[in-house]
Amino acid sequence: MFRVKLENGFLVLAHVSGKIRRNYIRILLGDRVAVELSPYDLRRGRITYRLRPGSKT
Repeated sequence: MFRVKLENGFLVLAHVSGKIRRNYIRILLGDRVAVELSPYDLRRGRITYRLRPGSKT
């Protein structure tokens, strides 16, 4: 579980998706990631992608 700070300043508790876990992609402090938010609880989400350093999206 990771605490992810969104661009709008909110904090979300997120876990790593299955594809990232299966491919042994490591998430480190300071990495920019894409997060899917839960429609039921907007304080929880899933990390779906680790963005490349310097990427704007």
